[in-house]
Amino acid sequence: MFKSVAAKGLLVFTIVLFLMACAERKKEINYPKTDLTEAALIPRPVKVIPTNSAFGLDVNTAIYTSQTSNGFEEVGVFLAQKIKNHIDLDLYVNGNESEAIERIIFINQTDTLGTDNPEAYQLYIKNDSILLNAKTAAGAFRGIQTLRQLIPQTGNDTLAEQPMWLIPSGKIIDEPIFEYRGAMLDVARHFFTVAEVKKFIDLLAYYKYNAFHMHLSDDQGWRIEIKSWPKLTEVGGQTEVGGGPGGFYTQEEFKELVDYAAERHIEIIPEIDMPGHTNAASFSYPILNGNGKKPSAYTGTQVGFSTFDARKDTVYAFIDDVVREIAAMSPSPYFHIGGDESHVTKKNDYIHFVEKVEKIVKKHGKRMVGWNEIAQAKIDPSTVAQLWNEPHNALKAAENGSKIILSPATKTYLDMQYDSLSKYGLHWAAYIPVDSAYIWSPTTHVEGLPKESILGLEAPLWSETISNSAELEYLAFPRAIGYAELAWTPEEQHDWESYKERLAEQTPYLDRMNVNYYPSKLIDWKESKHTYKEIERD
Repeated sequence: MFKSVAAKGLLVFTIVLFLMACAERKKEINYPKTDLTEAALIPRPVKVIPTNSAFGLDVNTAIYTSQTSNGFEEVGVFLAQKIKNHIDLDLYVNGNESEAIERIIFINQTDTLGTDNPEAYQLYIKNDSILLNAKTAAGAFRGIQTLRQLIPQTGNDTLAEQPMWLIPSGKIIDEPIFEYRGAMLDVARHFFTVAEVKKFIDLLAYYKYNAFHMHLSDDQGWRIEIKSWPKLTEVGGQTEVGGGPGGFYTQEEFKELVDYAAERHIEIIPEIDMPGHTNAASFSYPILNGNGKKPSAYTGTQVGFSTFDARKDTVYAFIDDVVREIAAMSPSPYFHIGGDESHVTKKNDYIHFVEKVEKIVKKHGKRMVGWNEIAQAKIDPSTVAQLWNEPHNALKAAENGSKIILSPATKTYLDMQYDSLSKYGLHWAAYIPVDSAYIWSPTTHVEGLPKESILGLEAPLWSETISNSAELEYLAFPRAIGYAELAWTPEEQHDWESYKERLAEQTPYLDRMNVNYYPSKLIDWKESKHTYKEIERD
């Protein structure tokens, strides 16, 4: 029917103009005054300009999107699904013209945002229309998370014949300060199901995370199927901390998780930890072992006793197979090799190992990521170092041209207890209450580390003390919400007093999602009518 893609785009634009014209002819609604600056948005947007009116979301609203750019229509469908889940309102996406349509949400691709940031977006909210401008589908997706947070829990039934959910009017101009905004889940110490991982990804997406790091192997378990080395899951996948049954992801399940995250514009970064933290692999294939002891199943929590044999060709043939199979399933440009706490690996062997594995990772088209210890080796500037406890190694890597992911254990480790009474977690690095998790500066935390060397922020969650979603959520939330703001919002806009008020307003969403968040007494949590079965809370 259409002679060109441009013609199709023109038709959509014409339809939108027609609908807007129709909307202007409708009887005006006297919306109550609303203030967009008072909306409890997390992360806090870069700029908010209120116009003190409202958009009335109701059954006469439709969603239209650019259809000439990949992913925009999918963003519109995602928004419609979430609105349906939230307030049970069905909205058509790119449907036909209709006399019943009085208001529109238009998700528009544009190259004129005035910024090169691919996740930037602009939101224009008027009485009869919402225009979301973004350069990429990822930017549009971040924008609809802001829009979702603006939709109230209950509708107003006094303004029209049908309920309306009033969204404050105005303009939002927004983009993230860091390219990488991640969280990590250790599925090796305790295994988490596909459904549990998907739920965590959903929560991260709502707060504009774009990276999910999966710690897929450790001494206690190997969690990803490798077809060329089947015993990794047949043997190494059957254990976990405390002697539980373990588990693993088939390649089909891992691809399912990758696709699920990609639909939410989150990339999954796979990690195979080595040369230490490798007991499960060596127990499966003893030929890999390098600590001089006979491997056996391990269900404890000590670290540093295992290592691959860094001088054995078989080890590198094994690693080549593992990286090849995982890289083929993982569209992320990154592959994480771990590299931490390899205490029984001789230093020269460790350096030799890291440099050889880096070549393998690059051979399979990926950029290597490793914990800060990898900076002891001569790593390529394309390799990323993840700081957890050694600032000097992060500085060394940055001087070499590498980017740094900030994950200081004393500030960002989600497995640290909130306080001495916390039911789950550890405290070897620090107690991290909700305020301490928020009140610090990522850009100045490491003295001498240039801001331009910081790729971003990641909050790791190690699983020694947790084994299910409720326990995961107890440690991750609400702290993960604060880290989302630290990684997105300009530092001069970080403000604890504002943040704790906005965090309190997240209660309806967290309850709607059945999130077993830690109810810190530092926050004046809002009451909600939603109820769900709780586990014991401190």
